[in-house]
Amino acid sequence: MTRKRSKTIDLRKMRKAFALKPLAVGVAAIMASGCADDRQDAKIYTSVEDCKTDFPDAVEKCEAAYETALQESARTSPRFNSEHDCEYEFGPNQCQQVSNNGHSFFMPFMAGYMVSRLLTPGPIYSQPIYTSYSPYSSFRSRWVTADGQVFNGDIRNRKYKVSPSVYKPKPTVTRTVSRGGFGSSVRAKSSWGSSSRSGSWGG
Repeated sequence: MTRKRSKTIDLRKMRKAFALKPLAVGVAAIMASGCADDRQDAKIYTSVEDCKTDFPDAVEKCEAAYETALQESARTSPRFNSEHDCEYEFGPNQCQQVSNNGHSFFMPFMAGYMVSRLLTPGPIYSQPIYTSYSPYSSFRSRWVTADGQVFNGDIRNRKYKVSPSVYKPKPTVTRTVSRGGFGSSVRAKSSWGSSSRSGSWGG
């Protein structure tokens, strides 16, 4: 089903569009070493209801984590000059047209959100997560953050051990990228291999 394009960053429409489409995946898991000692359990959810099912005593926190991720997606998602450029990276019907201060651009829909500390006193950690359905993408059927950091394995894996640094606020995106620009960022960050930063994404 083709998603309607919005003329502004409308969080209500983003909520409605939030869903992960079924996809046959066959990407081999890439194992990383050197995991940091401060890693914590994290999980990626593709719906708020899945989070509530896992944590029936933390319904409000599940909703708050989702809202936070949605707002971060509107602020930090990669922006593209054209629909074609965005779909080259993320796949057909995976992008929406938005405008901000008179400037029009395209951005991908959020495919999921990662959360930690739902049952722990204190702040909830949350961030938007994306994936690609494009045959041209280097992160097809893999989880990736707004700034191009890719997780080990494929989208069948929802549980991770991550460093708290994963949730550090990302800079607000103000510039658009052309076709292949976001993919280049993903490849560059994936090439860290077994470095300590890459290790923080391991499962």
